[in-house]
Amino acid sequence: MMPVRAALAILSIAVLTSAAAFAQRGWDSYDAGHPVTVEGPILVSTFEDPQATISVKGADKIWTVTLAPVSQMIERGLKADLVAVGKKVSAYGYPSKIEMNEMRAERISMEGKTYELR
Repeated sequence: MMPVRAALAILSIAVLTSAAAFAQRGWDSYDAGHPVTVEGPILVSTFEDPQATISVKGADKIWTVTLAPVSQMIERGLKADLVAVGKKVSAYGYPSKIEMNEMRAERISMEGKTYELR
């Protein structure tokens, strides 16, 4: 019988490999050939991993904007209070090929400053 430590190590590697493969594959679901810019007030803000998200009331519809992992946002100076409900934001990124009105932001601008997310 396999020792418990060896079994746990194999299981951990399998889980991490699967998660990394899923995350990488996920970015393929965005259309990098047709970037969009969405501007408007933030209606909903979720500042938690795996990715922070905001809902933005654009000119003609409400967009769900996928930002970056919280740790990456904090490293770049973007804290929860900056992406709070009611703040005005301009998000540039790529629309989802799967989910209507959802996009992955490359950068966001607010209060006169631009934050690169990738």
